[in-house]
Amino acid sequence: MDESRRERKKRQTRRLIAETAIRLFGERGYEQTTVAQIAQSADVATKTFFNYFPAKEDVLFTDFPRRTEVALQAVADRRSGEGVADVLTRLYDAMLADFRAEGVGGHDPRVMQVYTDLVMTVPALQAKALHLAQDLQRVIAAALQDAFPEELDAIDAAAVVGAMVGAIQGAALASMERGDPEQALWEAMRRGLAIGLRSTGDR
Repeated sequence: MDESRRERKKRQTRRLIAETAIRLFGERGYEQTTVAQIAQSADVATKTFFNYFPAKEDVLFTDFPRRTEVALQAVADRRSGEGVADVLTRLYDAMLADFRAEGVGGHDPRVMQVYTDLVMTVPALQAKALHLAQDLQRVIAAALQDAFPEELDAIDAAAVVGAMVGAIQGAALASMERGDPEQALWEAMRRGLAIGLRSTGDR
C-alpha cells in the first residue's frame, strides 16, 4: 500500500509539472519558457523537474510509455471470437479512457489545445511526436500480427494500424480546425476510427 501511494504521488507530480509547463508554453511561448520557470510555477525544485523529465520537450510526451503499455495489454487480452477490428476498437477505447483518466490535458481542454498547437507548429516537437507515433504504430502492428498470425503478415498489420491511426488523426485535426467543442471532437475521432477500420474488411 505504501508503494501504491508513492507511485500515485509520483504520477500526480509528473502530471502537475507537465500541465504547468504546457500552460506556460501557451502563455509565453515554447522557446521563451525555461525549466526554472516551470519548476517555480509548479512549486517544485528545478532538480525535481529533472528527476521526472530529461529535458523541457519531454513534458509533452510523458504519456507515451504508459500509452504503449495500455495498447499492448489490449491486444494481449484478445477475447475468443474477436477479429482484428474488434481488438483495435477495444485498443482505441482503452487508450482514450487512459488519456481521459491519467493523460496530460485529459482533464482540461485548454491544455489539450495548447499541446496540439505546440506539436503542430514547433518543428522540433513535430519531429519528436512523429517519431514516437511511428514507434507506437510499429509496436502495435507487431503485437497485432502476433495475435492474428493466420490473418495478418507484417504488411497487413502495418497497413491496418496506419489506416486506423491516420483516420483518427485526420478526423481530429479537421474537428479542431473548425473549432468543434470537446464532445464533438471525441465523436469525430470515433468516426475516424470507424472509417479507418474499414480497411480490415471481414477480418
